[in-house]
Amino acid sequence: MTVWIIAGGLAALALPIAEMGCRWWIRRRSRYYVWAPRSKLEIQLDGDVFPGLEPRVRFDINADGERGGPAPGDEPGLFRILAAGGSAVECYALDQPTTWPGMLERLLNEPDNLRALGTRRVHVGNIGHSGVGSAELDLILERLLPQYRHLDVILIMVGASDVYHWLEEGASPARPPSPVPEEMLFACHPAQRFGWKPATLALTEVARRVRQSWFGKIQVKEHAGSWFAAARRMRAEAKDVRTTMPDPSVVLVNFEQHFSRLVRRAKTHAGRVLIVRQPWFEKDYTAEERARFWHGGVGKPWKEKVSTFFTLELVNRLLGRVDARVVEVAEALGIPYLDLRPLLNEGLRHYYDHDHYTPAGAAVVAHTVATALLARPASMGRLFGPAVAANS
Repeated sequence: MTVWIIAGGLAALALPIAEMGCRWWIRRRSRYYVWAPRSKLEIQLDGDVFPGLEPRVRFDINADGERGGPAPGDEPGLFRILAAGGSAVECYALDQPTTWPGMLERLLNEPDNLRALGTRRVHVGNIGHSGVGSAELDLILERLLPQYRHLDVILIMVGASDVYHWLEEGASPARPPSPVPEEMLFACHPAQRFGWKPATLALTEVARRVRQSWFGKIQVKEHAGSWFAAARRMRAEAKDVRTTMPDPSVVLVNFEQHFSRLVRRAKTHAGRVLIVRQPWFEKDYTAEERARFWHGGVGKPWKEKVSTFFTLELVNRLLGRVDARVVEVAEALGIPYLDLRPLLNEGLRHYYDHDHYTPAGAAVVAHTVATALLARPASMGRLFGPAVAANS
């Protein structure tokens, strides 16, 4: 009887001891990852919402938490590129090889391009994530970049989320957009919080990571993006359409501060930094084009009813103001930059909504970035503007 009492007492102690051990391990040994390492997702798009896009999308994450191929080790002759930013980098609705970082990798691995780069293989890791603005990317790079042994190039495309977050919160002239909480920016991180319910245990998290690492089960998401249809209707049927907005100085200053800091941070961790100015779909829209748009609301249309929207003309003007700050920072720091907007000029063939690319649009981005990375310094200014030549 005494033996059973002792055994029961030891068993009762085993769980909290194991739990505390797992929490210690996660705190001391875990790294920061934007995406859960080795996770795999198959996204089945709603064809009525995304006409013309691939019906099935692969979203594969490597061991470094990047959307991309297997994470390289200390491979000799490797040219490593990191693409960072928001949803226009993530390319959620595009299949892995069709994203512009995916196509960029394929282009740069062509034999002639490898010879031009003087390398044996190119790896492009994608840490883009929807909703990431300048403040969020600043924090992501602060946490992630020290974990990389070497990066040859960092590609930066960010800015639109600063605008949309500010508008979502009512465009107050007194405060910039609220930053996304750190725990929402990283799928895995050392500061992860735990509780004592089964789903919140560190033991559960460790088991999930081991299962993902060993078995790599593919998660399937059906009818993805169906909320787009409701969000588009909200914009089309909005009763309150604002044609003026308060002074945006607060969001512009906030953007410039974070953008300058994240670019400087990138410069210290990579041989080259290239700023890819984030484009958007702007023209004298047709009715069909306007029906595809959902951005610019006061509120979050992917999870709540939104009845107030700013006009597209105001949204475009504000995006232009942010883009001008991108150029100012790039030129002040001597960082090369690309302007994609003149090239993404075929409407719904290049964009499936106001800010996100179709496969054809992503191909334009990939080819333009590849050309910039392969161009000789003397010719880059002629191709892409004086700031490109200045820091090559």
